[in-house]
Amino acid sequence: MFATEDVLRVWRKFDNFPMETLTKAWFFKQNTEKRQREVSLMKEHREQYGITGNCFDLAIWLMHEFENEGVEAYPIGHHLGTAKAHIAVIAKNEQGNRYLCDLGDQWLQPILVDTDSEDYCEDQLNGFFPGAEIQVKQDGDTLSVLYHRPNGKVSTQSFNLAPVTIEDFSRAAEISQNTINKLPLLECRIPYKNEIAHWEFYNWRSFLSTTEGIFDDPETDDLEQWCARIHQKTGYDEKFLFEVLQIFRGMR
Repeated sequence: MFATEDVLRVWRKFDNFPMETLTKAWFFKQNTEKRQREVSLMKEHREQYGITGNCFDLAIWLMHEFENEGVEAYPIGHHLGTAKAHIAVIAKNEQGNRYLCDLGDQWLQPILVDTDSEDYCEDQLNGFFPGAEIQVKQDGDTLSVLYHRPNGKVSTQSFNLAPVTIEDFSRAAEISQNTINKLPLLECRIPYKNEIAHWEFYNWRSFLSTTEGIFDDPETDDLEQWCARIHQKTGYDEKFLFEVLQIFRGMR
């Protein structure tokens, strides 16, 4: 189930990359003709502010790095062109095995999706997703991911494994970058005891998801406190954070 080194070598470059909509709202305010950033601009913003982007930004950047390393990769997704759009990446290793690479949902590592592979396992697995055990099931071109939470709750996400065309991908990315939700979102992976946990900031609340359960952070409505908290978790520039959180506060 674990990815081979050719895939992991690229994936590890993104270990400290949050997924967030803060950058989307900030860049939307720049009034550029095109809202989906190129990789070169994403890298500039990362260097200047420490920021990353949403699932489309991360997928584009990840595929760019796979291409540079000679690894075949293509986008898959669901609800493209809508406010619920989500995009991920399939990477093929040298043996032709396919791995789901989902930075948008902050997976810990890629997971094998070919059920006919001798390495495939249908059991619940640890170490792939923070705060949950994972199962993958395939029915034709439909991939279902089951998330088993510590409280017994099970949620499911489905993908069509057929590649999204570059035209459809580009169109969906531009739609997503022009669709601003008034509720700010940031997710990242952080060390917690003997595991990597999932920290989330959403709708002016933040919490840590672990195998021990969910731990809520103290409530606050102070922008400076939010900037300090998010900066501590991500390293994002605090001036950038204050500017973008003011944008979201103005949308309340």
